[in-house]
Amino acid sequence: MLERTAQPNAWQDWSFRVLEVVPHEAAFGGEMRKVFEEGRVSRWLYPGFALELFADECKGYFLNLTSGNPCWFVSYRPVDGDDSMMEVTAASVSYIEADRRLFAGEQVESVPLAPELCQWLQVYTNEHFVPDEKRKVRAMSFLSPEERDRQARRLQAQMDDGEG
Repeated sequence: MLERTAQPNAWQDWSFRVLEVVPHEAAFGGEMRKVFEEGRVSRWLYPGFALELFADECKGYFLNLTSGNPCWFVSYRPVDGDDSMMEVTAASVSYIEADRRLFAGEQVESVPLAPELCQWLQVYTNEHFVPDEKRKVRAMSFLSPEERDRQARRLQAQMDDGEG
């Protein structure tokens, strides 16, 4: 649900904020609709979004779950250049997808993810997430041959001692 406020201050005609994400119900219908209006404030329902998880997005789910504040990421943008109305483009639980949408110029807001959804997301992420492999240390080409040898001996000693 998105809340719209008319003339929130002297510099803006409209402001928007995401209030909540709720499970879809058939009674909502399929079209965006106003569900509340009082004075300068109105609230709009955007039904029909499905949460679909993908194994290749697990890093984004992992980042969300380990952020300390797991949340929904809701993205929206003006309807055909009209800044008085917004169209919600996605509701996601992937931190990386939210970042992509921000980079594409959409507004992205977060709202808390319910504990039961966090548990469900955690189970899926645990089953499908494959952490990135450790990167190999690259040779430092700006070092002299003697310095490279010293560095190689130091790294070998660390590996022999079980530190590396």
